Amino acid sequence: MLRLALYQPDIPQNTGTMLRMAACLGIAVEIIEPAGFDVSDRHLRRSGLDYLDHVAITRHRSWAAFEEWRRGAGLRLVLATTKGSSSYTGFGFRDGDCLMVGRESAGVPEAVHAAADARVVVPIREGMRSLNVAVCAAMILGEALRQQQR
Repeated sequence: MLRLALYQPDIPQNTGTMLRMAACLGIAVEIIEPAGFDVSDRHLRRSGLDYLDHVAITRHRSWAAFEEWRRGAGLRLVLATTKGSSSYTGFGFRDGDCLMVGRESAGVPEAVHAAADARVVVPIREGMRSLNVAVCAAMILGEALRQQQR
């Protein structure tokens, strides 16, 4: 199963959009705290609507806790980043990959970049900063699922 990791998400509406997408596509979600908003079930339900009952969500209290869990599970970490070295369409996704997206306001710190097994980018026009994090996650997960013929 593919996984989507949200590194310290800032915007509840984007988180809700990604949770809904994950529910519809059968993708587990890892939320790495602290977030920029209260990630209690009540707040997630407001942004994720009734889809939350259909998605496996695991909350990790910190980057260190997530990384310990991920390494123990033997998952490959694929980081979506504007600093990626290869286009997401040319990358070979595997079942069990964990795609990570960063904070809307700041991406991820250098330690997360260093821990990633791969860094992929969605190519965009010169002069543009970045895509919305939920749009980026959808594009990359769509490609990963396509490669797995799901």
